[in-house]
Amino acid sequence: MVTPQYFVLHPQLQQDTIALGRMDLCQVLLMNDSQFPWLILVPEIADLRELFQLNQQQRQLFMEESCRLAETISVIYHADKINIGAIGNMVPQLHIHHIVRFRNDKLWPAPIWGKLPAVPYTDQQLAEQTALLKQQLSLNPLALGD
Repeated sequence: MVTPQYFVLHPQLQQDTIALGRMDLCQVLLMNDSQFPWLILVPEIADLRELFQLNQQQRQLFMEESCRLAETISVIYHADKINIGAIGNMVPQLHIHHIVRFRNDKLWPAPIWGKLPAVPYTDQQLAEQTALLKQQLSLNPLALGD
């Protein structure tokens, strides 16, 4: 008998992010680093490591959700650039970073990966950011236990 595989968010993503809600395919997470508006999409499919593992319909839906997220955060934060990337060397579960960049940010124009320690959001900042993002993205709530 084969046991069905269920989606479980990787523990490192659980530790480093705040879950905001769901789109149709992906969970939307906010990286707990107030230095950059930084969101992550995680397709809710068990044992997924690479974009090419998505079927054609899932790929199309992922692209729509990624573009919707990127456009929304670009408008909200008046971004100079949106960096989008999937590295996954430390966290193998497929997750796609969407990072708002500004010409005057601490690291422009260099990549941000591993350059600065995270500065967690204050309670007030977190409340403001999550309310704004949930409203602007019209996210579905996460189920209890997610």
